[in-house]
Amino acid sequence: MYDKESPIIFQNRRWLSISRKALTFDGSTTKKAMKPGYDVIVIGGGAAGMIAAGRAAGLGASVLLIEKMNQPGRKLLITGKGRCNISNDAPPSVYYKNIFPNGRYLKHAFASFFSADIVRLLGENGVPTTVERGNRIFPTSNSAKDVHAAILNWLKGKKADILLNASAQELILDGNVLKGVRVKLGTTVKDFICTSLILCTGGKSYPATGSTGDGYRMAQEAGHSLINPRPSLVPLVTQGDIAQQLQGLSLKNSNAVLWVNQRKHSEEFGELLFTHFGLSGPVILTLSRIAVDELDKGSQVQISIDLKPALDEQKLDARLLRDINSNGKKLLANLFREWLPSKMIPVFFSVLKLDAQKEAHQLTAAERKAILRLMKNFQFDITGYRGFAEAVVTSGGIDTQEVDNKTMESKLVRGLYFAGEILNLDGNTGGFNLQIAYSTAWLAAGSCLHS
Repeated sequence: MYDKESPIIFQNRRWLSISRKALTFDGSTTKKAMKPGYDVIVIGGGAAGMIAAGRAAGLGASVLLIEKMNQPGRKLLITGKGRCNISNDAPPSVYYKNIFPNGRYLKHAFASFFSADIVRLLGENGVPTTVERGNRIFPTSNSAKDVHAAILNWLKGKKADILLNASAQELILDGNVLKGVRVKLGTTVKDFICTSLILCTGGKSYPATGSTGDGYRMAQEAGHSLINPRPSLVPLVTQGDIAQQLQGLSLKNSNAVLWVNQRKHSEEFGELLFTHFGLSGPVILTLSRIAVDELDKGSQVQISIDLKPALDEQKLDARLLRDINSNGKKLLANLFREWLPSKMIPVFFSVLKLDAQKEAHQLTAAERKAILRLMKNFQFDITGYRGFAEAVVTSGGIDTQEVDNKTMESKLVRGLYFAGEILNLDGNTGGFNLQIAYSTAWLAAGSCLHS
């Protein structure tokens, strides 16, 4: 059988490993070799790459998908914590508000292929879907593996050639016209010629899955501008050890406010997680986009957590006072169990310098007010953010002003197209980022053959 580290091509529904002299399959030699030229070459076998290759092949083009890992779609397998948040069942207007820096850039891409289309494609390939809170679409099986298998099988059915363990090195250009790509196959280098090429190499998030920014370099060498790539939807690092003391604690219904230079910037409601380094969870990931940029500017950044968002200060104070009056002889250590998660109680006593063995009726009004303020404003100074290895997506990328949003073709190089995370487009959590990948890929593939 083939070596997992050797280049592989999937051709006519067979896996073939490539050596210098011949293609081999189960140890036997074959005279069949890779085509020297294709109508369309797709670089990058993630969600965007698989959709682009399948769409182009389905329209009758000869297609080669080049992927540097030993299987396509590895990042897809880990999305949504292994559940795969496929898309979002919201109208385009909601997408525009959740995609940055310019969601409306995707108007034509969404018109060509949208959430109902990916749901239909998956359904036709054996994967029913379910819409959950926030209009998030998941496979009913809750398995990213099912989504990955369905898209890959759909792609194979379109008879596109898939070249694995192969690293695209540089684009082959004739002036401002794309002619092909130079690819490293083990210790050898081979040129592949094509009429059109779609760069779907992703960003820099989760580099272990193959997203290491290769496409940025190739696009820059072709003359494109790069907006500084940085981690997005990424956990934040906090000052001190309070988050570490709370490590593993998840708050399901909290309100987190982002403060920049002591001014309220934005807020999110939902789930939050304390870690050994700071804060994570959906609300933090959403706020991280602004936090990262502001930290890079040198701004002062804080996160304030409201632990009792359902109660305003007056109602919360009334509840605290009622509980204290009703449980005057109860030790504070026991009374706090009615107010906070057990893991958080020692932190409160430490921060507020309260005696856990004091009886409730001994609390002063000032101490009660201090408890209330900390419940409504549990504040953390943000000192940094985690790297690309933990970022869900990459902010920044190829400047969309240099890419025609009606076709996804480069305005600088004829025959060069872009799709997916390589572009300076990224969205909040909720399925928006994968839909960007599908839609831009579908539009790019169709444009290749109708230009």
